[in-house]
Amino acid sequence: MDVSLPQLRTLVAVVDAGTFTDAAVALGVSQASVSRSIAALESALGARLLQRTTRHVALTAVGERVSAQARRVLEEVGHLSRMVEPRAELRLGYAWAALGRHTRGVQKRWAAEHPGVPLVLVHVNEPSAGLSDGRADVAVVRRPLDDPRFATAEVGRENRYAAVATDHTLARKRTIRLADLTRYAIAIDARTGTTTPDLWPADSRPATIRWTNTIDEWLTQIAANQAVGVTPEATAHQNPRPGVAYRMLRGVAPIPVHLAWWRDDPPDRLDELLVMIRSVYQ
Repeated sequence: MDVSLPQLRTLVAVVDAGTFTDAAVALGVSQASVSRSIAALESALGARLLQRTTRHVALTAVGERVSAQARRVLEEVGHLSRMVEPRAELRLGYAWAALGRHTRGVQKRWAAEHPGVPLVLVHVNEPSAGLSDGRADVAVVRRPLDDPRFATAEVGRENRYAAVATDHTLARKRTIRLADLTRYAIAIDARTGTTTPDLWPADSRPATIRWTNTIDEWLTQIAANQAVGVTPEATAHQNPRPGVAYRMLRGVAPIPVHLAWWRDDPPDRLDELLVMIRSVYQ
């Protein structure tokens, strides 16, 4: 059996992106290259991994198991590579909004205090925000990271905001209650978003949920008035979008913001980064 890491990486990209075209963009290759890589992987394994349609792809039962294992393999290889690479920079991963309104200030302050170690922000739309596969040395996470390989520390808390179309009736309000949203479709990113149906009481959850795969898709649905959303304050500051209005939510608990890193391999200057980010949130 001849299976390569690029083939596994392509499979994961297709699953995350939802289409061969979007996976090709994410990988920086042609769509034909993605198709060839998937075909070669299926041939090597002797099993169909993906069901293709004209608009979407879905994993087969075998594909579900293979893709889960592929992620673990890529994570471990990424971790192995990162352990032996010289660290000329500190890569801070994030899935949605980095540090929100604090992002630019932290970057400038870090550059002034550590001119020889650039703080590079890396946008990775997966639960560990690039930590698991080595694209990030430390990551900003706003949802539980239940993996014993990673250590986490809370650095601050953020209010929750509602996101609605600018021509939506709720956009005329300065603040919104969670109950105001239940009559509308709710856009939720199950992979890296911070909102789940459990945010609402069991007897008053939204009747319609529109699942999204990326923040761009989430914002696009909201701007088109096809759904409303709930998100951390950081999203409102770092992801303004024409057609989308952000309004503070009343009566809901704030979202804890954590930094995460490999437990057995913490990056250099981690303590200094923790102190700096905690100071701006305070």
